[in-house]
Amino acid sequence: MRRPAQTASAKDAPHGPPAPDTEDTRSGPPGPDAEDTRSGPPGPHAEDVPQEASAPDDETRPAGGSRKRAWPRTLRRTALVLVLLLLLPTLAAETALRVNYTGTPEPGTYTRDRDAIWLGHAWIDGRKTDADVTALAGRLRGTGIRDLYVHAGPLEHDGTLPKSAYPRARWLIETLHGKAPHIRVQAWLGDEVAPEKPYAMHLERPATRSHVVASTRQILDTGFQGAHFDLEPLHSGDRNYLALLDALHRVTRDHRAVLSVAAHQIDPLPALHSFWGTATGHPKWWSQAYFGQVARRVDQIAVMSYDTMQPSQSLYGGYVAQQTSLALEVTPESTDLLMGLPFYHENRFGHWARAETVPAAVRGVRLGLSRTDKGRARFGVALYVDFAATEADWTAYREDWVR
Repeated sequence: MRRPAQTASAKDAPHGPPAPDTEDTRSGPPGPDAEDTRSGPPGPHAEDVPQEASAPDDETRPAGGSRKRAWPRTLRRTALVLVLLLLLPTLAAETALRVNYTGTPEPGTYTRDRDAIWLGHAWIDGRKTDADVTALAGRLRGTGIRDLYVHAGPLEHDGTLPKSAYPRARWLIETLHGKAPHIRVQAWLGDEVAPEKPYAMHLERPATRSHVVASTRQILDTGFQGAHFDLEPLHSGDRNYLALLDALHRVTRDHRAVLSVAAHQIDPLPALHSFWGTATGHPKWWSQAYFGQVARRVDQIAVMSYDTMQPSQSLYGGYVAQQTSLALEVTPESTDLLMGLPFYHENRFGHWARAETVPAAVRGVRLGLSRTDKGRARFGVALYVDFAATEADWTAYREDWVR
């Protein structure tokens, strides 16, 4: 998820996500050996055999047979095999996603009133007014939204957080609680991280992790009821991130606050993060086991289930159904699991607005929930992001998920 673009100072989108906002303040082999292509020594009666003049190009009339002619054919066949080896698993996976999007969701697979939405930095930097908060409270009324992830960062690369980043945080919290007391307001904090971004935050440094912990204590003292972290790109298996979460959870428990994270997608194919990381330098996915390790260390985990590279609604919806099932399998009952909905509209590599729609995502979520744990109570969806959403997005969320 990318960081919100409304801010004065970059997260994929999710960017995340991160994601779409623009308001950011800061996610041929060599030929055969010569010996193989030259003809062998002449036989005992070679002098009796009429000799023809050599052709200018040995490739056109090779001595001793057609081995040089065979090499290009062999190369072509090898290339074809390699292409098929790459394409067939992909085609099989895409077919499986289409099948995954079929069927009918189970009755009752709707909101559990544990949904969330990411809000841009404008809510705490002075650009929003009391009238905006009143309108927001009205917008949230009658939905399943309980948590607001309000962008209060980004963190500095050393883990510190200047108080100047959230000058109107206390005003927002107090005003919202007066109009919508059931809403929980969390501070959305994030940054880019090494090693993929070597200039950014280095979680392997104890001092950096200590600064992040201190920044969390500082932001919770402002009145936020939780801390929501979006650190990207985090590679699967990062032990330093797990150590940071352990330290952060001690702080949030002391404040009776929520520790929440935005999570990468789970490998849709076994070990795909390893292959993709080797091929592109950006692993993108987490292993299912690592996702479970993160989920066990937090109170709430929101999957950035957008920017999926899927070209159609059926493939995207099938992908979300698969992600929902994979996440449900390893998220403990004590942790809130939220699946991200794309409340933004961009066309770029990895994201097609025509495919990644709210209706397709909601149907995928309901199908995954139906097949894996339809009675799961601590489950919801998370809407990314407020300033890019359309009325059609809100309508689809209400009609397809809230009911």
